[in-house]
Amino acid sequence: MIEEKENIEEKVEEEVNINSENSNKKEAEGTRSNPFRAFMDGSLLSKEIIRKQFPFVIFLSLIAIGFIANRYQAEKIVRNTESLKIELKELRAEQISVTSELMQLSQQSEVVKLVTTNQLGLTESVDPPKKIIVKVKE
Repeated sequence: MIEEKENIEEKVEEEVNINSENSNKKEAEGTRSNPFRAFMDGSLLSKEIIRKQFPFVIFLSLIAIGFIANRYQAEKIVRNTESLKIELKELRAEQISVTSELMQLSQQSEVVKLVTTNQLGLTESVDPPKKIIVKVKE
């Protein structure tokens, strides 16, 4: 009978040990299965493997920020280039219209009209221009 009691006690102790091991495994799995909770209470950041990788994570974050800044800068340059192209087209059109007006105003008939309307007292020459030749004495 004493032996039976001892056997029963040993079995109970084994079951308690097995149950405690199972509960420890469940607790360990619980922290793995709920990373949000581990992150919020800070236990995730206190693990050695995370602390070892922290400089690399910071490095990757800085590279990501650099890429984002580069992208925004490139888009800004593209927008500026497009606005300059539009402005250049407008200025070319204006240059063409001003040049054509100048060509029209510089015609002989237009100059005569402007002189008569402004009453400058100038008259148009009817004699053709003469070439002056200077003889060089040797």
